[in-house]
Amino acid sequence: MYRAYVRQLAMSTKEAKLKVVVFLGSSREGRLGDRVAKFVTKYLESTNHEVHLIDPVLLKLPLLEKPLLFYPDQSKAPKVLQETDKLIQDADAFVVVSCEYNHCIPPALSNTLDHFPPQHFSWKPSGIVTYSAGQFGGMRCAMQLRCMLGELGCLSVSNIFGIPKVHEALDEQGKPLNDHMKTGINTLVTQLDWHATAMKRQRETVGIPTPS
Repeated sequence: MYRAYVRQLAMSTKEAKLKVVVFLGSSREGRLGDRVAKFVTKYLESTNHEVHLIDPVLLKLPLLEKPLLFYPDQSKAPKVLQETDKLIQDADAFVVVSCEYNHCIPPALSNTLDHFPPQHFSWKPSGIVTYSAGQFGGMRCAMQLRCMLGELGCLSVSNIFGIPKVHEALDEQGKPLNDHMKTGINTLVTQLDWHATAMKRQRETVGIPTPS
């Protein structure tokens, strides 16, 4: 049923695929986030999405001193900022995959997001996927991400996909080991697709509001 829904969405939009940027939050050695990112990106690709993963470990942005908007001429900004910013601007939706450090948003994630102008995230939806080795699935981080993503202008969909005991839910290749993984990602992506398609149509036909 969901695949039929995806095909219907693809036929009703100007482009066959929605572009989704996935942000990975953890940068710790031995992180479990790799398996979650693999699972999420594979699922999105299998349901007709163009997916780009932004990983702080690979991106290697410095501690925030000069965000992109501080450059009078942004063409003079470091290439990594320009290339990542283009992915953000071109995206139709975002998914944030994160654990929690001391019950908070990981600093590598906030450092990554804070390098880019909020208006480049705005008028697009986001989805939150959090995980933990324990029983709460990163929910404290998820609640904080709702606020942060709202401030960036990419409001999160109502469903939060929390993954408790992630080491028992996914193998190292991102293969799901229980039914919760399949139903959870399905619910999140269904909501994200609906909002992304509606907001994309609105941006293309009406445009976005001009700041007053």
